[in-house]
Amino acid sequence: MRVTNGGVKRILTALVAAVTLGVAAPAVAEAAPSSGWNNWSCQPSAQHPQPVVLVHGLGANDTVNWFFHAPKIAAQGYCVYSLTYGTGVLGPLVGGLASMRDSAAELGRFVDRVRSTTGAAKVDIVGHSEGSTMPAYYLKFGGGAAKVAHFVGFGANYRGTTLGGLDALAKGLLATVPGLRGILTTACGSCTEYLAPTAFLDDLARGGVHVAGPAYTSIVSRYDEVVTPYTSGILNEPGATDIVLQDFCRTDVSGHLGQAVDPNVTGLILHALDSRYQPRCTPFILPL
Repeated sequence: MRVTNGGVKRILTALVAAVTLGVAAPAVAEAAPSSGWNNWSCQPSAQHPQPVVLVHGLGANDTVNWFFHAPKIAAQGYCVYSLTYGTGVLGPLVGGLASMRDSAAELGRFVDRVRSTTGAAKVDIVGHSEGSTMPAYYLKFGGGAAKVAHFVGFGANYRGTTLGGLDALAKGLLATVPGLRGILTTACGSCTEYLAPTAFLDDLARGGVHVAGPAYTSIVSRYDEVVTPYTSGILNEPGATDIVLQDFCRTDVSGHLGQAVDPNVTGLILHALDSRYQPRCTPFILPL
């Protein structure tokens, strides 16, 4: 197989784009005086004792991924924090590129900082795309299970992706183009971890993805064009709650990126964090 340098570049770009993250909102309560997004003086309330840690998707950062959901979660009286993790050759504004094993350790340090600063014994984690996969590894292997009360993933992905059928081409290139695997692993270690079968995904799946302790909620969309099949985000394990967006709201046609600005996702997140919050179905058309 002969592939030009331009072709390799296009494939690398497609691989990153395929797993990356890159409008009305439900009514929310007024913010508690101490709540806020990345307000390090915030003190958790008795009603919401766990700070919420937001984890972005591959190729995104904490600001881009969370500009919609974060303020709405904070407005319910939560202390909300986000981080940009796993940066690399593309600079400090593009995260999620490092191996997810390394990023899980980075997340663990951030969780410990939030707990130490707020005095909270545990946090809640909410993640999009890779922000579901990587934290699941942290909970299972990084000691996170003892430090997390609720774990909510949307656009979730626990078993890898076929990239809409591009995985076969990607694997063929990795096997036949000399040095390509090393280049890609250096530039985006998490990318190759998504192309099942991989040691990372095997470790995550062995004995079940979820572990005892945290309450797991996984939100997926039938129209997800990045996580394919979308069922890669369904845990189907005892003690975990799986939600298909279209089962909750049939007029929601959100794809993968759209879930970052989907008011129905906001409502489902808030319900997963506190069952007293009752989400409502809002027609949402952003098939991205």
